[in-house]
Amino acid sequence: QVQLVESGGGLVQPGGSLRLSCLASGLSFRAYGMGWYRQVPGKQRELVANITGGGESTNYANSVKGRFTISRDNAKDTVYLQMNSLKAEDTAEYYCNAHRYSDYDGTYLEIWGQGTLVTVSS
Repeated sequence: QVQLVESGGGLVQPGGSLRLSCLASGLSFRAYGMGWYRQVPGKQRELVANITGGGESTNYANSVKGRFTISRDNAKDTVYLQMNSLKAEDTAEYYCNAHRYSDYDGTYLEIWGQGTLVTVSS
């Protein structure tokens, strides 16, 4: 069974930090790019950050550049999102994503975790 399980969400004060973790199982972890997305009620899910399979390249939304860091530990099948200098507008449900394009059949596989809630409030 392919599964992504997020953890680390919770309540934090503005200016504080959290580290989210996403543990993958049932897939060849290094073969997948990984990403973090977030969503609030009434808005579309948006990309926060992603990272290539070997960790060679990362990408961030402009709103989190300089504050968030995505990383992965392929020995642990885990991707992380370190969130610093948190703002109220960072409050959202955060979702882990795994993705892989197949050159063989032209398909794009995308897997989602169940989400973890981050609330930034004083």
